[in-house]
Amino acid sequence: MTGFQGFVAFAETARQGSFAAAARELGLSPSAVAKSVARLEADLGVRLFHRTTRQVTLTGEGQELYARCRRIVDEIEAVRAEAEGVRGQPSGTLRLNVPTTYGRRVVVPALTRLAARYPKLALEVGFSDQWVDLVQQGLDAVVRVGELGNSTLVARRLGEQALVACASPAYLRKRGTPKAPSDLDGHDCLVFRLPSNGRPRPWQFRDGRRTVQFVPSSRCVMNDGEAIVVAATLAAGIAQVPDYMCAEALGSGRLVEVLSAYRPKPMPISLVYPSARHVTPRLRALIEALAPAR
Repeated sequence: MTGFQGFVAFAETARQGSFAAAARELGLSPSAVAKSVARLEADLGVRLFHRTTRQVTLTGEGQELYARCRRIVDEIEAVRAEAEGVRGQPSGTLRLNVPTTYGRRVVVPALTRLAARYPKLALEVGFSDQWVDLVQQGLDAVVRVGELGNSTLVARRLGEQALVACASPAYLRKRGTPKAPSDLDGHDCLVFRLPSNGRPRPWQFRDGRRTVQFVPSSRCVMNDGEAIVVAATLAAGIAQVPDYMCAEALGSGRLVEVLSAYRPKPMPISLVYPSARHVTPRLRALIEALAPAR
């Protein structure tokens, strides 16, 4: 019967996506890791990985096993770290996925400080505005914007994202300032295309206690929010973007907010991770680094 090391080898291979990378993390040879996983597959009577010359990917059975043993491996790692007295010294590789612009502007500075403080900590960060399955991808955590559905995952509130409608002073002098969302029909609107489904993102406005949303007519649709901000500063039209994207341009006067009385309710920004029990030292350090200031 395969011992616990086989499950450790399996979990690390699933997390890394290759036997070689798992071997580096575990301090073993790639062949030793591959043999441990093969013995585990033989004992369980199922195939856990699809293997190619470049990478390994989880099968359906492998995904189910990883969701279970990942939590066990992380808890044992956390207990061992605490027993060794290194609770305040995170080590190993911290893997996370973050929204592109929020990640660049908010998360990266925090991670830079974290890496400087803990020299034994390595970082592996993916930037994407698409939904990522953190368990399947072997991630320690992800940052998500918006309301979260029911899940076995743990969510910790980091802050919130407000949507701001804005335009350049030059555009407003030429085309006038909209007084209500219905006035947008007579304006050039810069619309964002959602990476998740390829559709234009509806604009949102608060009308009393309710939120209304619609996709404004537009001659300009982009899949990059920062590019939309640049276009807005160049008087190309009105944009509705997250506040942290346009904060600098608003502060310098290159953009001004419009329809502020109709600004919609902010959306939560959360750090999401698999388990609240025995959080690993590196994940605990990330939680503390991203915690909102009090």
